[in-house]
Amino acid sequence: MKTKNLLKHTAMFVCAMLFATLSFAQNKPVESPRDSVSAKVGSATITINYGSPSVKGRKIWGELVPFDKVWRAGANEATTFTTDKDIMVEGKKLAAGTYGFFTVPTATTWIIVFNKVAKQWGAYKYDESQDALRVTIKPTSSAMNERLVYKINSQGFTLSWGKVTVPVKVK
Repeated sequence: MKTKNLLKHTAMFVCAMLFATLSFAQNKPVESPRDSVSAKVGSATITINYGSPSVKGRKIWGELVPFDKVWRAGANEATTFTTDKDIMVEGKKLAAGTYGFFTVPTATTWIIVFNKVAKQWGAYKYDESQDALRVTIKPTSSAMNERLVYKINSQGFTLSWGKVTVPVKVK
């Protein structure tokens, strides 16, 4: 009888601990939460969906995000860029659609990439032959942005993280 009660109480204790652990895990904040921004530029609606990592005291450009290598322009799943109408990006035509959005940061310029494969995890299977458009941008210095953020304005959009902002002109 004592063994039966001990097993019953042990099972109840294990179940309580399991539920407590699951409950605690669900309340843990997401490291790089998904975010999105959507707005009109001219007559086109642009939507950017991205994972928003934090700086957390790290050196971002040239270290966490290496120079001269393709980057998913966010965290986790690749960033996506959607336009419901054809647009001009830095003077070059981009057809309406949804694209994987990548960058290739360097110390002085950034290559902005719209890739035909929108659903990707990171940049692990990125294929340059699937690029729909590439343009080169000069980044600017900015106030500190702890979290990666995209903003859309009447001139186009910006990517800002750390003390760097990358403005991309759209018409």
